[in-house]
Amino acid sequence: MNRWVKLLLLALATVTAFELIVHRARRVKGTSAGAQAPTFTLPSADGSQVALERLRGKVVAVNFWATWCGPCREEIPELARVYAARRGQCFEMLGVAEESGDHREVTDTARKLGINYPVLFDDDAKVGDAFRIPGYPRTYLIDVEGRIRKVFEGELERGELDRALTPLLAECPRA
Repeated sequence: MNRWVKLLLLALATVTAFELIVHRARRVKGTSAGAQAPTFTLPSADGSQVALERLRGKVVAVNFWATWCGPCREEIPELARVYAARRGQCFEMLGVAEESGDHREVTDTARKLGINYPVLFDDDAKVGDAFRIPGYPRTYLIDVEGRIRKVFEGELERGELDRALTPLLAECPRA
């Protein structure tokens, strides 16, 4: 009988592990390339409210970062250069600050790092949760229809972002 108990426990553990893997795969699927980007509205450093939905029709890069994150600090000047070069080309970039202290600390850090794009405050991490952010930095490239087309994990280089942006900007409606 001891053998049957062991087999039953092994079967139960196998089923549980399988369910966890399937559940995790479903959870991550929502933020992978091809999925619709979660909608959000967040306060920005300039006092306005920024809604992702209002940016439909543009290519949007959403960069999740934190003031204490070394790789974030390294990539931000590169992101600022891309934004400066592509800003008028149907492109918007949003820097979503999480786990970064109060708004003043975030704003001061953004200024020191040379952020020239909107900085948004995700104080309760609800937007980060919706995107299923496992760590910083993480950047989502969203097309004109609101679909996630590319996910960059870790520090992003200018050339990498430029190469990913070029075909998406070609999909922009002509004015």
